[in-house]
Amino acid sequence: MSEQSTVRVTAADGIAEIVLNRPDQRNALNMQMCLELHAAATRVADDKAVRVVLLRAAGPVFSAGADLKERKGMTEDQVRTRRLRGFAAYDAIERLPKPCIAVVHGAAFGSGCEIATACDFAIAGERASFCYPEVMRGTVGATQRLPRIVGTRMAKDLMFTGRVVGAAEALRLGLVTRVVADADLDRVARDIAAQIAKAPALSLRLAKRCIDQTPETDRAGALANELMAIEESLAGDEWRAGAAGFAKDKS
Repeated sequence: MSEQSTVRVTAADGIAEIVLNRPDQRNALNMQMCLELHAAATRVADDKAVRVVLLRAAGPVFSAGADLKERKGMTEDQVRTRRLRGFAAYDAIERLPKPCIAVVHGAAFGSGCEIATACDFAIAGERASFCYPEVMRGTVGATQRLPRIVGTRMAKDLMFTGRVVGAAEALRLGLVTRVVADADLDRVARDIAAQIAKAPALSLRLAKRCIDQTPETDRAGALANELMAIEESLAGDEWRAGAAGFAKDKS
């Protein structure tokens, strides 16, 4: 996989890494990064050798949010287009058919939070922080994924005040699933990815699909989705190898 100027992509041993790569601009999301992030997610989605994706950032912070320097010279139509491109990039990450883990260090503000929450889950370094400053900046954003993760009342607290949340509180709220020492963050992320990559690709894809469909489906529909996934799994051969391996481990 080739490198791009604002997003770097590598893949090895079933693990792809998508790296936000504007460290000199604190990985602020501009139009170019929106387009390249979307392209990176699409490319990784199509790579059958990739089992799991790590989404991380170069430099001292994850992302400072939208590139406000770029926005200063934009017309209303250009700002609208930039926002839509950002939404498309988040959606491409969220719709990846394989697990995607955000690896957050330093600050994740605004669009940076959107990128992290578009992943299946996030882990963070102990000095990571999160902030949703959109309302304070006179705009609207991040109103869809945030309430689904932390609940509507807490989402309003974070959005209306724009307060900064540290890693420990982010863990309590469910914004991240694990907090580790900053020095250990990359190692832990790779260990998690390596563990996930051991699972059969089909079962990972089906499990992710079922979980993602659950919030939008009633109980009967969610069960039907799981039953259909089971049938799809049984039609393949991966479950036989998994069962055989489990029996061998127990013998």
